[in-house]
Amino acid sequence: MEPKLQTFLNALLLLSLCLSAAGQTCTNHNFANNEVFAACVDHPVLNSFLHWTFHPSNATLRMAFRRPSTSPNQWIAWAINPNALAMFGSQALIAYRNSSALPHVYTSSIDLPSPTMQQTRLSFEVPQLSATYLDDEMTIFATISLPPGMTTVNQVWQEGPMAQGSPLPHAFTGDNRRSLATLDLLTGSTTAAVDSVLRRRNIHGVLNAVSWGTLMPMGAIFARYLKVFKAADPAWFYLHVACQTSAYAVGVAGWATGIKLGGESAAVQYNTHRNIGIALFVLGSVQVFALLLRPKKDHKYRIYWNIYHHSMGYSVIIMSIINVFEGFKILSPDNKWRRAYSGVIILLGAVALVLEAVTWFIVIKRRRSNSNKFPHNISAHTAKVENRV
Repeated sequence: MEPKLQTFLNALLLLSLCLSAAGQTCTNHNFANNEVFAACVDHPVLNSFLHWTFHPSNATLRMAFRRPSTSPNQWIAWAINPNALAMFGSQALIAYRNSSALPHVYTSSIDLPSPTMQQTRLSFEVPQLSATYLDDEMTIFATISLPPGMTTVNQVWQEGPMAQGSPLPHAFTGDNRRSLATLDLLTGSTTAAVDSVLRRRNIHGVLNAVSWGTLMPMGAIFARYLKVFKAADPAWFYLHVACQTSAYAVGVAGWATGIKLGGESAAVQYNTHRNIGIALFVLGSVQVFALLLRPKKDHKYRIYWNIYHHSMGYSVIIMSIINVFEGFKILSPDNKWRRAYSGVIILLGAVALVLEAVTWFIVIKRRRSNSNKFPHNISAHTAKVENRV
């Protein structure tokens, strides 16, 4: 056979194998032990499949959970959560290859406040449990005694890395967060999870990006630059107060959602993001309540209040922007959201630079005008008094 023809045929064979793997479903799979199951489902994420036979008369579930393309340095797990559609509280079956290159499978209860993957008993009996590893495919076989009357289960499935022969925590973003669904054992229908935690995390992110990360800088721009224009007085003050109080109110709501999310996920800590958030809340609260102690313009302590107010305000703005980007690292949203917020910050920065130049131009021009108007070393304060008279 000619070399070119042989190369072409090899390419066709490789393409057919790739297409076959891409189009693999649970219905066309044959187990090596010739076991046959009554139903199966293709999981939407993490490239895994569940096969099962359910006996309602004695509430016995015979199942096989398999994941093709499982490397020797990965573990897989399938679990039932009797109480909620969530990872924490789930009753898991975990399998991996041990140091002897043999599959090892065990049970583990993933409970708060310190969830681990150590071997523990489950809340229901598992009289039969085994695992196989063939052609890079790990499969867990189990017989499970479910509580009487349970025909719909909250199922959770996972995969994660290994290190020194022990399972390490899996990722908490992307497909690893979406790997749960309800399953009707009688009809085979599944309902993908609506990730309420992820939705609340997104709400938390939006509230904080809008409040601390956007409204706060806008309020500072109003205060610093608009008051230079005489026509904008006292409108700049009311704009500044409206912006900052709105930012604080929305920011407190975002901060509260963050505290609640942190309390619900004690096993997952984002210390930098959390600590900056707490500091922002404290400084922002002090800033708001400091308005009640603001001295009058001619008070001798007003200059110290101004220094405090400005330094604290700019600190809050800088920390807010940093923490918004810390939040992006945690949520890992589409790049368009990061780019959109970056664009907003760049726009506000460009506006501030332009207004800074305009402000200095106006201030210098007024100083020159005053010096020409009062050439005999009359102070600006004296000039203002004379103008009032």
